[in-house]
Amino acid sequence: MTTERTEPVVPAVAGAPRDERDKPAERAGQQAGGAPSDGPAHDNRRQVLYWRLLARLFEPEEQAALESASVAVVEDIGLPAALLDPRASVDSIVQRHPELAAEIDGLMVPESDGEDAADRDRAAEVRRAALVSKVLLNVFASPGGTVSAGQLAGWQSDAGWLERALGCRPGELRGGRGTGTGAGPATGGGGAGVSPTGSGGGRPAPDLSRLIPSIGPELGSIEGELVRRMRLREVLADPRLAARLTPSMSLIEQLLQDKDNLSGVALANAKSLIRRFVDEVAEVLRTEVEKSTVGALDRSVPPKRVFRNLDLDRTIWKNLTNWSPEEERLYVDRLFYRHTARRTTPQRLIVVVDQSGSMVDSMVNCTILASIFAGLPKVDVHLIAYDTQALDLTPWVHDPFETLLRTQLGGGTDGTVAMAMAQPKIAEPRNTAVVWISDFYEWQTEPLFASMAAIHRSGAKFIPVGSVNSSGRGSVNPWFRERFKDLGTPVLSGHIRKLVHELKTFLTA
Repeated sequence: MTTERTEPVVPAVAGAPRDERDKPAERAGQQAGGAPSDGPAHDNRRQVLYWRLLARLFEPEEQAALESASVAVVEDIGLPAALLDPRASVDSIVQRHPELAAEIDGLMVPESDGEDAADRDRAAEVRRAALVSKVLLNVFASPGGTVSAGQLAGWQSDAGWLERALGCRPGELRGGRGTGTGAGPATGGGGAGVSPTGSGGGRPAPDLSRLIPSIGPELGSIEGELVRRMRLREVLADPRLAARLTPSMSLIEQLLQDKDNLSGVALANAKSLIRRFVDEVAEVLRTEVEKSTVGALDRSVPPKRVFRNLDLDRTIWKNLTNWSPEEERLYVDRLFYRHTARRTTPQRLIVVVDQSGSMVDSMVNCTILASIFAGLPKVDVHLIAYDTQALDLTPWVHDPFETLLRTQLGGGTDGTVAMAMAQPKIAEPRNTAVVWISDFYEWQTEPLFASMAAIHRSGAKFIPVGSVNSSGRGSVNPWFRERFKDLGTPVLSGHIRKLVHELKTFLTA
């Protein structure tokens, strides 16, 4: 972006000669009381700040006119000049100016739709533009080259401030880790508009249904790129630096790929980070599964006549004929109880996961999900991971941490080796579900699909899954996608909730 492109927008500030450049900003600063006639001046100031933000995002070289004009605006409205320093973190600014923390919390939460444009406080909007520009610039203008642990921690802190400005808890948008399967608004116990730090502000909690799919994955992508450019082994060898790392999918991917090259303190720190991440995701997924019931009610078995099984509503309804109007009393001559016995036929769940480099997110999520379903009664879970070789992880399926440590991420993809291991496990097709998680970019497409179609025709439930992650991103081989659709088993792709729903449906059928 060039200076000439900005001059028509703010001619009074950015296009003036240097000796007169500060006069418009000074005049606007003197009129900061909010009179209606000051509207155009405040609008120009706000445009200066946003044009500077765009210029710095798309071109690291600073534009002298925009920089000097922005400095004049920021100083005139009483904000610290450090807001314009790209090297200053939001944390450092808030430490020196604690009053700004309350302003940043909920800063970017949309105002009420019914607000009249003529009633807006334009002076306050200039101040808001300065704070918004700082938060966005620190997050989306990430450092280049090799990234140190300090730089990563600084970026994560700034990303946390962005999430707070959007009305979320720090870490909530990055891959949805705060709630795992779709973050909700950061509200207090009663649902009132409360900032994530409890500072209040009275703003309504934002609707994040559109925000998470758009901003969350981008924050996760930036964080992943920073992790990839970080000297991870050196950081893990230092317990102090390792403790500053925030577990994320990108970091776990790096740790799993490099675990064979770690030892001693570095390996212990890596395992600790993996364990923390697994526990966080498992807690979220467990809430998705906890309402699952296994097997339909078996009404051939008489209900157990104990108080906890008493069907009070049905008992009253069936005895209404015994109501005595004179005595205003209901005489009960028969009690009714609920059926609680369920069919005891065990359901077998075979999960086959592609552990090639493109499916790391799915590998982690499905390993954890398999362990949760393995903890349900009457569910027999088997887990197979494959690339060009297949690995039966069933003995460790109850412990996702140990399972992940035994995976070998990366390499090619040959689903036929996994199929050869999975087919003998299908003893009773009607009580078996095969979940196959892959992008299906295989080199033996015809024989693999023929085997999958045979499983489907045998009566087993075959569930092809293209991606199982928090963001819903992922690509699937179009050749397989079309054939699965024709087979009547369309590929599931998107949020992990879809797979949880399918599995719960199978287990409760």
